[in-house]
Amino acid sequence: MEKIIDGERLNVPAHVAIILDGNGRWAQQRKMPRTFGHKRGAEVVEQICEDAWNMGIQYLTVYAFSTENWKRPQTEVDMLMKLFHKYLVEYLERIMKNNMCVAIIGDRTGLSPEINAAVDRLEAASASNTGLHFTIALNYGSRDEMIRAMRRMTADGLQGEAITEEAFASYLDTAGLPDPDLVIRTSGEQRISNYLLWQIAYSEFYFTDVLWPDFDREALKDAVRSYTARDRRFGGVKNV
Repeated sequence: MEKIIDGERLNVPAHVAIILDGNGRWAQQRKMPRTFGHKRGAEVVEQICEDAWNMGIQYLTVYAFSTENWKRPQTEVDMLMKLFHKYLVEYLERIMKNNMCVAIIGDRTGLSPEINAAVDRLEAASASNTGLHFTIALNYGSRDEMIRAMRRMTADGLQGEAITEEAFASYLDTAGLPDPDLVIRTSGEQRISNYLLWQIAYSEFYFTDVLWPDFDREALKDAVRSYTARDRRFGGVKNV
């Protein structure tokens, strides 16, 4: 969708997926504990949701905690779980005020009863909202997601020609969501880290050295500007 942003005509992606990276390094640069960076990162997520919607982005998916992140020090994991629970509980009012529709993807069986209860409340309360569709990947890993999807397909008896791309996609955590148009990874790393492997088959990628706690509206606009310059052909050829 083309939109004028600060006097500049940009092609705004409908769905942006972000790998939030650099919280720990941002804190360490300031001689603070890594947990300080995670708290700041959560605040940035809130603001970017508003900025994304104001730019015309309709779907925003963020990678908050992976199935591999359990390998981090226990103190950091415990703090992150407390932070997630606090976010899910305290920001319900703001989410409703901003008309956001929120969903959580990932293996919820690995989350605490308190977090699952908060997720249920948040998803139920915001389900009919018509603003930004905000998805949080929590205890999420794409390989795990696909294995879980295949197990459900098998349990439902799907086999042979009944197994299509559309059928498989309907069993994924992201069923009902459009595939991401643009994937952003912050902090200078250039890898996917087991994130939305099926869904990003034809996504555009944007890597930035900006650490997530420093990511702001201008950084998001830079990503959209880069996306605008891309020629998406989905395996076809450019018309001459």
